[in-house]
Amino acid sequence: MSNVDSDYRYASADPQWSNHYLWPPVREIVLANLEPGDRVIDVGCGNGAIASMLHGEGFSTTGVDPSESGIRVAHKAHPGIQFAQRSAYDDLAGEFGEFDAVVSLEVVEHCFSPRDYASNVMRLLRPGGLAVVSTPFHGYWKNLAIALGGKFDAHWSPLWDGGHIKFWAEATLRALLLETGFMGIGFRRVGRIPPLAKSMIAIARKPLMTDSGSVRNPR
Repeated sequence: MSNVDSDYRYASADPQWSNHYLWPPVREIVLANLEPGDRVIDVGCGNGAIASMLHGEGFSTTGVDPSESGIRVAHKAHPGIQFAQRSAYDDLAGEFGEFDAVVSLEVVEHCFSPRDYASNVMRLLRPGGLAVVSTPFHGYWKNLAIALGGKFDAHWSPLWDGGHIKFWAEATLRALLLETGFMGIGFRRVGRIPPLAKSMIAIARKPLMTDSGSVRNPR
């Protein structure tokens, strides 16, 4: 469980406040790219709300999170889904195998070692598999608005135990995914107008390998 915060406390299986603007585009993305029965893992599943929504769309779903209370709540509320108390740095692929998609929402901003996190996401995917990764958006106009509004301390929340320790813009998250070996990287900003978006969703693919060993673009 090292290098990842496990202090989050979950009292219920109710969707988190961010789900109302994250779930609709995530649902659209996975339904456009996956088939019913495909294997999906929710890395950082919290109380299991998103994993349950994915399961309800017909996917074979697994959820992992370091929060003991989150996994306990998820097990109780969603007994038909596989949940496990695991870190984003654990050998998830060794334990659970490969998946058609990894969904990981609002997780990377909590990671001390984002390269290890991204590498683990890559290992979890079959060749050509889909990664859907969201994180709070930070760009010039939003950062400027936060500073001008005197909201710097409230937004960055230095007193929030287990809070955000990395702050991502599209350029830096794209660089992380490219460095890890992902292809076909795109972004969607969600919540508010794009320059002031609450979060951004990165969509990327693990490369396919041809018989000769060279990389070709996934479907």
